[in-house]
Amino acid sequence: RVVVADSRSPRDGSYLEHIGTYNPLLAKDDTNRVRLVEDRVRYWLGVGAQPTDRVARMLDKAGIRERAATSNLTKGEPGKKAKDRAEDRAKKLAEAEEAAQAAKAAPVVEATPVAEAEPVADAAPVAESADPSGPDSDAAAEPENQGVSAQAPAEGAVEPGSEEPKVESSMDPAEGAPDIA
Repeated sequence: RVVVADSRSPRDGSYLEHIGTYNPLLAKDDTNRVRLVEDRVRYWLGVGAQPTDRVARMLDKAGIRERAATSNLTKGEPGKKAKDRAEDRAKKLAEAEEAAQAAKAAPVVEATPVAEAEPVADAAPVAESADPSGPDSDAAAEPENQGVSAQAPAEGAVEPGSEEPKVESSMDPAEGAPDIA
């Protein structure tokens, strides 16, 4: 309902006169979307009634009263909390940069040399090729793979069509830990 009401009365309270209807569910080009009693609207505007923004838009579209275009200058501006978060983020970034600069300017402490680790004796050697004839025989046997270099599979890698690799546990099975296979 489009009604004329005293500005001091509650929104859903009593009204002075019913002057039209508005159905937002109908299509915008439907004639029954906004129905106004034009002579009563003009009377109430003549005696000083002030339409709400939505009714002013309806009146402008109906050609009864022209509405001045408004622009919201703060439409794309972030809210207060978003601005506060951006300031906090900028402060933290500045503090992190200062800490990085301070770390670069700090004196360098020399580290004492550490003895090199000895190689593990019981480590399995890496297999160079699965084919006993050598890695170069694969490239010569298959002409379509001439552009592809033959590489040795990494330790524990699974080749297509082969079984899963066995992972050896570093723990002794006699100690009661299950062996992973």
